This record gives sequence, structure tokens and C-alpha cells, in this order.
Amino acid sequence: MTTVMLVHGAWHQPSCWARLEAELHALGHGTSTPALPSAGEHPTAGMHDDAAVLAAELASIPGPVVLLGHSYGGIPITEAAAGASNVDRLIYLAAHMPDKGQSMYTIHGLPDPEDTSGLFPRSDEPRVSLYGDLPDAEAEEAVSRLVNQTARSFAEKVDVAAWRSIPSTYIITEQDQAIPPALQEQMAAQAAGTRRLPGGHSPFLSRPRRLAALIDEIVRSA
Repeated sequence: MTTVMLVHGAWHQPSCWARLEAELHALGHGTSTPALPSAGEHPTAGMHDDAAVLAAELASIPGPVVLLGHSYGGIPITEAAAGASNVDRLIYLAAHMPDKGQSMYTIHGLPDPEDTSGLFPRSDEPRVSLYGDLPDAEAEEAVSRLVNQTARSFAEKVDVAAWRSIPSTYIITEQDQAIPPALQEQMAAQAAGTRRLPGGHSPFLSRPRRLAALIDEIVRSA
């Protein structure tokens, strides 16, 4: 059985995957949802720490893994999967897809920050940027679960790009207000395949069944 490892984005926690996990389990897939140490109440970890946690989690899974990163989660999966013999495919879900030597800052064309200590501020309107296609009550609940994120995680550059040696699929979210679809298209050009979903940045909440079906299709095609 293939395990789908789901890697959350910035400011999120593994609990954000609950709806998608239920749909994937119904389709016969196992799941793993590691917690990234760069996100939490008082986080201090950077991207390399996140990648190390993912690499250790990958090493603990005996069978094949499809490794999916959402948003920021695309960055540490890019480093963590390098050298992992059990990763069959990478899936970038509305995710940053860095090449070697790139960070969140470089992907967005921003200069490296002088100070990487402390926290990276959240969007002023996460309800709009992250959960624009969720009903108000569900969006408010999702916003209430957001945690802090370190600046280090956005500034540290990946040492290796696993998608250069492991097949990859990019899922573009067509009405995304967090990572512009035009930027997603640029990153998706690096992937072996591209799929598209209507809606906003967090389809694991707004369209879990449709997303699960798409992941299932990608896994079976692999």
C-alpha cells in the first residue's frame, strides 16, 4: 500500500488534513501527517529542521510513499525527499517548488532578509487569502487554528532539488489568493505533470473529496 505523506504549509498544523485524510482512507490509501517544527506556539526551527523531520519520517515508513507538500510545505519536501529510496512521486499542491539554492524569498523575487530571527507575520486577511472559498463559520474556525511561523523557515535555501530526480506533479489552484496562479504556473513548468483544481488555496478544506480523487488518480498513474 502506498502511503500519502501530507506536509502542511506555514502557520498550519497536521490537524488541517483531517478531512482529506478521511477521503484518502476511504479510497484505500494510508496517510502520514508529520508536524513541521517551524510552525507552533513558540517555534524556532528553520526549513532545514523541517526537512530533517520529514526525512526521518520517510525513513520510518517501510513501503512506497507519495510525498505531498502544500504551500510552504513544498520547500522542505524538496530537500527531504533527496536520497529517500521509497518516495515514488512528489506532489506540489499550490506549493512553492524551489530549485537548489532557492528559498521562499528568492521564489518571490525578494532579497534575503538581514535578520532571520523571530516570526514571519501572517497575512492581514488570512480568511481571504487562505480560505476564500470556505463558508464563514468554517473559515473562522480554520483561522482560529493558525499558529506562529519562523522567519528562518522562509529564508533558508534548499541544498538539493529532489524533483530533478523524482517524478513530480504540480496541482494548480486556479483562484488562489495566497500564491498567485501565474506564479504557480511558472513553478509547475518544472514538474513532470500538471493538474488543476478550481477554487482557492486550501482545497483540503473546501474540496477534500475532489482533491482526494485527484491524488488517487496521480498515485495510481505513478
